[in-house]
Amino acid sequence: MVFPPKVYQFLVSVFASVGSILYGYDLGVIAGVVASPDFKARFMPTTSEEGAVVSVFTGGAFFGAMFAGPAGDYLGRRLTILLGAIVFCVGGALQTAAQNLHYLYAGRVIAGLGVGFLVMIIPLYQAEISHPSIRGSVTALQQFMLGIGALVAAWTTYGCNRNFADDSALQWRVSLGIQIVPAGILALLIMLFPESPRWLIDHGKPDAGLRTLAKLHAHGNEADTWVQAEYEQIRDSIVHEHENAAQSYTELFTNKSSFRRLLLVCAIQASVQMTGVSAIQYYSPTIFGQIGIDTNNTLKYQGISSVLALLAQMVCIVVIDKVGRRWWMIGGNLTNCLFFIIATIMLAVFPPGSTNNSSASWAFIVVTWLYNVSFSATNGPLSWIVPAEVFDTRTRAKGVSIGVMVSFAFNTMIGQVTPIAMGRIGWRFYLLFVVCNFTNALYFWAFQPETKRRPLEEMNYLFTNAPLFVPTMDMKDFAIDIENRVHEIEEKQDEVARHESI
Repeated sequence: MVFPPKVYQFLVSVFASVGSILYGYDLGVIAGVVASPDFKARFMPTTSEEGAVVSVFTGGAFFGAMFAGPAGDYLGRRLTILLGAIVFCVGGALQTAAQNLHYLYAGRVIAGLGVGFLVMIIPLYQAEISHPSIRGSVTALQQFMLGIGALVAAWTTYGCNRNFADDSALQWRVSLGIQIVPAGILALLIMLFPESPRWLIDHGKPDAGLRTLAKLHAHGNEADTWVQAEYEQIRDSIVHEHENAAQSYTELFTNKSSFRRLLLVCAIQASVQMTGVSAIQYYSPTIFGQIGIDTNNTLKYQGISSVLALLAQMVCIVVIDKVGRRWWMIGGNLTNCLFFIIATIMLAVFPPGSTNNSSASWAFIVVTWLYNVSFSATNGPLSWIVPAEVFDTRTRAKGVSIGVMVSFAFNTMIGQVTPIAMGRIGWRFYLLFVVCNFTNALYFWAFQPETKRRPLEEMNYLFTNAPLFVPTMDMKDFAIDIENRVHEIEEKQDEVARHESI
């Protein structure tokens, strides 16, 4: 069966996104692991040790994202994905077979290292192989598959908790071991899929790059006008980059256009954590427990939240290339702000554990679910879509790497600060996220240009010439050049055909 080009690109991207499933699964499963009766009896962890089991994962991911940038440029996109999957398998095996907490720490760090590689390189790879008209939907798969991982983790933990005895290590070892399977499949098969044509052209393999473009976009027809136009645009862009830019991290800070993009990407990744997504997810299970819901049902309601998030992420995949990035990002932050205002008022009026008003507590749970839907449909996916598409070929891996490092750094910080802050100032901590969601929306309204349907090679022109204050920007001044190239090639082909017929 021969798939239409865009369907083929989407299916390749779906397979690559298995790496994102690993991230969501490992984050989701660990809460059930440390709560397992056998785990507690076997290792007798202190509160700080339980916190370390969770947080060393994102610490490892921080360094994985850092190493993935140069690896992606040197080894290529596919080999970097392969490396990340292999490293994750090692970390998953160590976690599953852990005989003491030190083994588990090591497994968590190594698995985090692998995840750092994967979540950095996968949206970049997806952006580089996809047509501009579906690039948003394709890179939104990162958040969607992360949601798949979290959903599987929630229901796997629930199933293990119900079906294995409390004194059985299978209750937590099975849930940890399952994650090795998709990682192994990704490692075994990723090299059967196409390399990024941009990476091939950038590394002195133009013929292979053209063949790959044709395979991705025209069933292998190298004479296709769109393929020829895209190939010429990529080649010209890379020649310009080679002549005018140094291939190093310093360019991201010394070149005004590159720094503008880096600042935007880092702001997006930091803003996602400052929406309060991690804080509200960390604190919601406490609310569940304080209204008398037992562990099994707590896991069940977390599973429901994961299903809602997944549906919201599907909405983003369907609409993002129609509605664009800019206003979807702004609207998401404003909606998040609204739900945080409601949640903050409810926590202030009905503090958990100090009232028997179960209706108020359940209303808080519903608000957290609605917030999760809002975040999952907007800011979550966009935090992977925009960074993957704004950089040029020579800086893309490095820029995305730094952005993902910022994400993991803020994630770790929020995870460490939230329980302390909630214990000391209670509901007032939520005011931070009310303010941050609102200021996030203001920032993106002022400084984020629209990148919908724009070829990757046009981003350099956009960020070099667009005004810094983008509400004054006229999109007509930034027409997409590839359409003109397609027309030029078609005219040349018509002229050649006319000469041949004479």
